[in-house]
Amino acid sequence: MSATEPKVQPRPFALAGVSMRDLLASCAAAEAVSRPPRAPEPAAPAPVRPAAPGEPAGHREAA
Repeated sequence: MSATEPKVQPRPFALAGVSMRDLLASCAAAEAVSRPPRAPEPAAPAPVRPAAPGEPAGHREAA
């Protein structure tokens, strides 16, 4: 290396300025949006009321 060439100095470590909390939050957000949407949960069947006295059992309706 000649005297006219600039000397290359090693760069000091540079911090990104991002807190660990922000880094973990961004990772969690990225994971959440990268998953496919969940299928909707099946609807619960309508409740069936018991037959009233004198009413045939086959004619029950939802309450």
